[in-house]
Amino acid sequence: MAKAKTEFVCQACGSRSPRWLGRCTGCGAWDSLVEEVMDAKPLKARAPGDKGLARPITSVGAEKLERTPTGLGELDRVLGGGLVPGSVILLGGEPGIGKSTLLLQAARAVAESGRAVLYASGEESAAQIADRGRRLGALTDSLYIAATTELEAVLAAVDDVKPALLVVDSIQTLRSGSLDGASGTVGQVREVTSRLVDMAKQRGIPIVLVGHVTKEGSLAGPKVVEHLVDAVLAFEGDRGQGLRTVRALKNRFGRGGEVGVFAMTEDGLEEVPSPSKFLLGDRRTSLAGSVVASTCEGTRALCIEVQALVAPFNHGNPRRTTSGIDSARLAMILAVLERKAGLAFSTMDVYVNLTGGLRVDEPALDLAIGLALVSSLRGKPLPPEFAVFGELGLGGEVRAVGHLEARIREARALGFATCIGPASRERIDGLMPVRTLDEALAWIDR
Repeated sequence: MAKAKTEFVCQACGSRSPRWLGRCTGCGAWDSLVEEVMDAKPLKARAPGDKGLARPITSVGAEKLERTPTGLGELDRVLGGGLVPGSVILLGGEPGIGKSTLLLQAARAVAESGRAVLYASGEESAAQIADRGRRLGALTDSLYIAATTELEAVLAAVDDVKPALLVVDSIQTLRSGSLDGASGTVGQVREVTSRLVDMAKQRGIPIVLVGHVTKEGSLAGPKVVEHLVDAVLAFEGDRGQGLRTVRALKNRFGRGGEVGVFAMTEDGLEEVPSPSKFLLGDRRTSLAGSVVASTCEGTRALCIEVQALVAPFNHGNPRRTTSGIDSARLAMILAVLERKAGLAFSTMDVYVNLTGGLRVDEPALDLAIGLALVSSLRGKPLPPEFAVFGELGLGGEVRAVGHLEARIREARALGFATCIGPASRERIDGLMPVRTLDEALAWIDR
């Protein structure tokens, strides 16, 4: 295949160069030039009188989406009901977290429904994929494997198989022969993704792309890849724990922020239809520093245990260690507790953990974290019949959050009689309303 004409474009200012330079001559940015394919097609001018593409929005009919179930209810929940024809999904996660296992199980379910599935991998050999398939029970003639790092070979395999689903594991391992450079470079990743997206739209084939993540936990590669695809999913979890979550960071065909929960077992990933029971299964009641928070991920209400440990520090600066929450959020909550409740944490080591390896960024977790910290500091547990939710303001006020009834319903289903939370305009059964931090802290001293 003849190589397309390319040029190098600065990602900071847009300056163009016929060859790669370490520093852009336009803006002076270092290592910002990326190889891109030149578009040599002439632009077609519209003849006078031609009718344009624009039309009133009222004249556009509703499009019916025929979704393909993946066979995994939790994954379908995150996708909005299943795979949409022509959609491109980017799945990111840490190495070894179980991305390939998840997608091979989904590929098995689609293949067992009688439709062809192509699993293209540049990271593993066909024998390695087949071995995993035997362990997962994914041996079916409708599931095809292509072990290659060449994009053109994958496209040729699509022509041969005509799959109802294409899985590419991973996008960083594929390279296009139309570009120079190794696989995984910014130009290669962009070119490969663009051509796969074009194929998906033209042929109506749903494609799932596996993406690597950086040390900071964000998806590796240029941000333009996330803009090109229809959905971005994050596969998360602590490899030392059995819990795994699939979170929709972006979804053009469903609700963003939705979460699916799985448990990693010897036989693969199993769905967890009741995550709250799974997360609270080993919890000890009447333990100082332990508070159950009722949180929401997408449309799903979850109850999770927040554990805090406050201890005097010996030397140096006091430690602030978190697992499952943002450390900056903890710093803010500690500042509010010191300023508005008169509690001294500046001479204490502070540790906060969400059990089960789950990560939650919702502000409604603030009040539960604050109560857990004070409970540990005073050595007094919160009464076991309470679950907690609410956002803390910098003035010490407990601010309103959404999905009140869903949070309370989930907590009561698990045996918690009452929820401590922000006051509502209407009286809600099962809610103990508090307006300030002091009102909430009073329940620890009772």
